[in-house]
Amino acid sequence: MNTADFDYPLPDRLIAQTPSPNRGGSRLLLYNRSTGAIQHQMFHDIGAHLGAGDLLVMNDSKVIAARLRGQNERTGGQFELLLLEENSTNDWWVMLRPGKRGTVGARILLHPRKPGAPAVILQVLAVNDEGHRRVRFEGVADIATLLDLYGEIPLPPYIRRDGAGPGPEDEDRYQTVYARAPGSVAAPTAGLHFTPEILSSLRARGVAVAHVTLHTGLGTFAPVKTDTLSGHRMHEERYSLPAATSAAIQHTRANGGRVIAAGTTTVRVLETVAAANSGELPPCDGRTRIFIHPPSKFRAVDGLLTNFHLPCSTLLMLVSAFATPGSVDGVARMLGAYREAIANEYRFFSYGDAMLLI
Repeated sequence: MNTADFDYPLPDRLIAQTPSPNRGGSRLLLYNRSTGAIQHQMFHDIGAHLGAGDLLVMNDSKVIAARLRGQNERTGGQFELLLLEENSTNDWWVMLRPGKRGTVGARILLHPRKPGAPAVILQVLAVNDEGHRRVRFEGVADIATLLDLYGEIPLPPYIRRDGAGPGPEDEDRYQTVYARAPGSVAAPTAGLHFTPEILSSLRARGVAVAHVTLHTGLGTFAPVKTDTLSGHRMHEERYSLPAATSAAIQHTRANGGRVIAAGTTTVRVLETVAAANSGELPPCDGRTRIFIHPPSKFRAVDGLLTNFHLPCSTLLMLVSAFATPGSVDGVARMLGAYREAIANEYRFFSYGDAMLLI
């Protein structure tokens, strides 16, 4: 398939710049995979579409304060850094801007955001083929434990703050209420709509809740830059499927319930494990580069809660595949659903509204 098949026009006014006044107050587009029928609902009514015996699986990864700023120790030149992945304590891969000045051996003094932060210097150790820098932090026992003193939540580039950076509202709302495991540099946005009250009401209906962990990287939200899907190399992300979640899935299947994935990151975990284990989902940790696009089939997931995604993104490709598994028809179906969402003034992307495919 061609990447351009997943393009669509979106008015800028529909790119949500702020979250809804309350988490459960977003809209919910309900998409029936069997008929293609669409209903317009509110997110806080999601329980009407999930029943006793269903299992809701959520990604509990926590967004870290991954955007840092500093200056060259020798020249005073200013840098912006984005933490990408930790190799070991104080050893990270980062995106550095301006990259040309971040040569191997350069030493950068971090700018603290809060008083009392110790002086920290990072040294550039290496550059990979993607232009990312491997750096080592000096002056602290473990920079990962002190990121709140130096960093800020890395909002996506389409959320604009006019140079002011994220505010207190972003630090709260660009994080799920059930986030537990630090490691993501982008939020698993489908989960942003849940409140403790909504989760409690689902449990009261007999809906079970379980968690996986996938630490989301920037590649999740990047558009595919090759002309065809076959030329795209998927980013790699770390995941964990706990024993309790594995057991909950087995129980749900044995009793005829549905496995509902909250977010595309959850789908990637479950389908990765299922593909490697003949459809079974044993507890495990690993790394995945799975690229789900039409006409992919699904072995682990029966329903999907997701936000509205960027044109030509791997996330839109995954959702299109889920709309009609094993067929390419889901592309036209999803683009049709997106056109209806646009006509009805839904809000798009990370702080936007949600869609439930079931």
